Amino acid sequence: MRFTNKNEIKIIPPIYIVLVAVFLTNIFVNIELMGRDEPIKFSHFLPNIVTLIIFLFVHKIGVSFDFDSDGETLIFKNNGVFFSKFMEYRVRKAEFPKRKLAKFKFTNYGIYSSITIYIKSRRRKGFKKYTFNTTFLSIKKKRGLVASLQSILDKPKAVA
Repeated sequence: MRFTNKNEIKIIPPIYIVLVAVFLTNIFVNIELMGRDEPIKFSHFLPNIVTLIIFLFVHKIGVSFDFDSDGETLIFKNNGVFFSKFMEYRVRKAEFPKRKLAKFKFTNYGIYSSITIYIKSRRRKGFKKYTFNTTFLSIKKKRGLVASLQSILDKPKAVA
């Protein structure tokens, strides 16, 4: 099965542009207010602080997610959105055989969701842990992803 959120994340670049426009507009308003005799208060900078916090949140959750379970390997990949047509940045990738998947945990906080996968390794004790952002994956695709991973875990392991 393959899942991607390419259609859902098309909204992220316009949100970036609007947030930058709001931020710059408020800076110009504050510069204009500095030229007057009135003192500048904290409330003049509050919109910029809120806009910056929203921008950082959108930057954190605004990544594309790709999942591929066709064949013998599982592939998970997160990539940034804004410059993704030109280069790969903020890339987080895991590619491993299906037999190494030990467990997974799906977390959903409403406005942020992620999947954490644990991979078995022969070289080191314990599990290697990867976390991938799945916020902009549709609910139907999230259910399909969980069902696909659960079916991989439920299959009996072949003894080599």
